[in-house]
Amino acid sequence: MNAVQDLSFIELIRHAHVLVQLLMALLFAISLMSWTYIFRKLFAIRAARRQTEQFERSFWAGGNLHTLHQSASSQRDQSGPLARIFEAGMGEFIKGKQASRDALDMGAVLDGARRAMRAAFHRELDQMDTHLNFLASVGSVSPYIGLLGTVWGIMNAFRGLANVQQATLATVAPGIAEALIATAIGLFAAIPAVVAYNRFTHDIDRLAIRFESFVEEFSNILQRQSR
Repeated sequence: MNAVQDLSFIELIRHAHVLVQLLMALLFAISLMSWTYIFRKLFAIRAARRQTEQFERSFWAGGNLHTLHQSASSQRDQSGPLARIFEAGMGEFIKGKQASRDALDMGAVLDGARRAMRAAFHRELDQMDTHLNFLASVGSVSPYIGLLGTVWGIMNAFRGLANVQQATLATVAPGIAEALIATAIGLFAAIPAVVAYNRFTHDIDRLAIRFESFVEEFSNILQRQSR
C-alpha cells in the first residue's frame, strides 16, 4: 500500500484507534442530527414568517375582527403563530364581554385578553426555540470531542514510536494524520451548528418583536372597542 493510499481519508479512519473511531462515529451522528434540526428549523421559521406576513395583511386590511377570529379558530394549525396569538386574545375578549355587561369590568376583560395573548406568545416562542439548545451544545462541545480524539490518537502515535529505532516523518505522519481527522470532524459538526444557531436566534428575535408589537397594538384596538 503506497503513501497516498495510507493517508487517504477512509484509510486513516479505518486504521485509527478504536476510541478515536468511536469518537468519530459519535461526531458523525451528532452532525447528522444537527443538519436534520437545521433544515427542520429553517423550514419552520420560513413558514412562520410567511404566515405572519399573510395574517398581518388580513388583519390590517380592516376586515371584521369576529370574522377573522372565526377564520383563525377554524384553521388554527395552519394559520401561523401570530394568528394563534390573535385568536387567544380575541377569544378571551369575547368570552369576557359575554360574561360581564358592567362597564366597570371592562378593564378586567382587557387584562384577561392581554394575558391570554402573552401566554400564547410565550407558547409560540417556546415552540420556535425547540432544538436551538441542541445546536448550541453541538457548537460548543463538538470541537472538544474531536480534540479528545486527536489527543488520544497523538498519544498512541508517540507510544508506537517506542518500538521504532529511528523515528522519521514518514513514521509519525500516519498516526498524526489519523488523530487530526477527529478534530476536523468535530469542527465540521460545530461550525454549521454555530452559524445556524446564531441565524435562527436572530430570526426568532425579529419575529418576537413583531409579535409583541402586535399584542400592544391589538390591545389598544380592543380598548377602543370596549368604550
